[in-house]
Amino acid sequence: MDFQPTQDQRDLRAGVRDLLAGRYGREALRAAVDGAGTGGGGAGGAGTGAGAVVDRKLWRELGEAGFFALRLPEADGGVGLGLPEAVLVFEEAGRALLPGPLVATHLAAGTVPGAATGTAVVTAFDLGGPLVAYLAESDAVLGAPAGAAVPAGAPVRSADPLTPLHRVPEAARAAEGVAASAAYRQEGALLTAALQLGSALRTVELAVEYAGQREQFGQPIGAFQAVKHLCAQMLVRAEVARTAVYAAAVTADAGEVAAAKLLADEAAVLGARDCLQVHGGMGFTWEADVHLHLKRAWARAEQWRTAAQAQELLAAELLGDALS
Repeated sequence: MDFQPTQDQRDLRAGVRDLLAGRYGREALRAAVDGAGTGGGGAGGAGTGAGAVVDRKLWRELGEAGFFALRLPEADGGVGLGLPEAVLVFEEAGRALLPGPLVATHLAAGTVPGAATGTAVVTAFDLGGPLVAYLAESDAVLGAPAGAAVPAGAPVRSADPLTPLHRVPEAARAAEGVAASAAYRQEGALLTAALQLGSALRTVELAVEYAGQREQFGQPIGAFQAVKHLCAQMLVRAEVARTAVYAAAVTADAGEVAAAKLLADEAAVLGARDCLQVHGGMGFTWEADVHLHLKRAWARAEQWRTAAQAQELLAAELLGDALS
């Protein structure tokens, strides 16, 4: 049995990487970060105009490329692929640190008009509390009654400049919306794990690249054992997470999805921290991209399924197996 990606899957991943490299490379990322600081990014700005985090033009291009309609049947205007292909696509989005409610819009492709084509931006009650990400930049909330607006309360300062947060009054968290978030939690957790995986793999690349360029005592710092160990630990965590995420995409088993989210969160957060360590003081500067990976990893770790929730689910499954 061959568990390697097929040629079509590799071509899909390469195509998405090329698309994002051309439309959301480092210059676009840094421009978005700088714009978030002057407009609405960290403070929940409007969906259009200066400071908006979600690039509506790029969002539509993603829709035209099938990003959001990837798993819709071809008869419904979709691409007709499955979770394994979606995981590969979201991995590339995580690698590029593409902002926006990607998971929620993808999940809403079959229910919210415009979500599949990228003409609508859809967010969700995926943080498990009163906070909602990208609410001011979204056209709909997953599961909210059609046409019903979810009022945004005061903006909340976010650790990630490209993940704007708003506090939503409890009364505005419609039962339908909360129920919808729960219904989509497993798929949302897996796709978020794929985003985390992409970020983890990218921080490995950043650490290795910097370790080969930065010199101390007349040689690259990558020649020192301590730095080698940090890079090796990052790679091991990322590859273990990759295996778990890919396996969960194939089986769609609830326990494996929980494990994938748990391992991917760890790989993304600890990988970014180790990458900072490799970079030394340079990694803490605003000009470096490492801190952006760490901040995004923190935000994603709270979405759809937290580490504590994943651990409880796995513990319940193990206890059930032990008692059966």
